[in-house]
Amino acid sequence: PMRDWVQSQIDAGKYASSSDYVRDLIRKDQADRDKLKALQAAITEGLKSGDPKNFDVEAFKQNMMDSRR
Repeated sequence: PMRDWVQSQIDAGKYASSSDYVRDLIRKDQADRDKLKALQAAITEGLKSGDPKNFDVEAFKQNMMDSRR
């Protein structure tokens, strides 16, 4: 079934060969891993940043409005 799937992708003109298909899968896997690594780094940074602080939404909005003037 996998071979048939790859061949159907080639027949549809999406890839020139099975090697082209595999290279594309590898590129996508690398990109996914890079995104996951960046996400994990952001999560770790957030966890190390300390306890959360209260956030006043209305004060934030007012501050944003004041800064536009």
